[in-house]
Amino acid sequence: MDVSPLRVAVIVGSTREGRVGDTVGKWFAGQTEHREDLVTDLLDLVDFDLPSGLPEHPTHDMKRFARLIDEAEAFVVVTPEYNRSFPASLKQAIDCAYDEWRAKPVGFVSYGYRSQGLYAVEQLRTIFTELHTVTMRDTVAFNLLDGTLFDSDGQVQAVTTLLDALAWWGLALRDARAARPYVC
Repeated sequence: MDVSPLRVAVIVGSTREGRVGDTVGKWFAGQTEHREDLVTDLLDLVDFDLPSGLPEHPTHDMKRFARLIDEAEAFVVVTPEYNRSFPASLKQAIDCAYDEWRAKPVGFVSYGYRSQGLYAVEQLRTIFTELHTVTMRDTVAFNLLDGTLFDSDGQVQAVTTLLDALAWWGLALRDARAARPYVC
């Protein structure tokens, strides 16, 4: 069994100007720093020049994104909720990889007004199920109407709960992929 820390990609899914996703993503990644069982890599979609449509041949940044997804062993998707869904930039990024997602766990951190981004998360669960991932039941969610983002003990507990589940699934799936490569 591999006992090295689980490699977790924290994906910031919004590319809008004035977004809070980068702030939320950095905060979440910071919450993982004290854990010896995880090492995180923050993947902010503004740092990738992904085309609005899928070209016949992948671009350099599409290949780079897919490679980083392949190297990760677990994911946390940071998503806003726009009109009861997630942003197109996130869907485009998800579609840049396919096999690279398989047999790995995915957790969610969401934000929005009133619903805290949970409608976006429910739609993302469907997509990630199609990609043969395991989605985590518990999420971390923020209501932007509260006016304060990161001062709740409940949010810190939610992070711990999410990371504990992500680590368990990530390590279990790492061992499973090593014992028997996932092919479906």
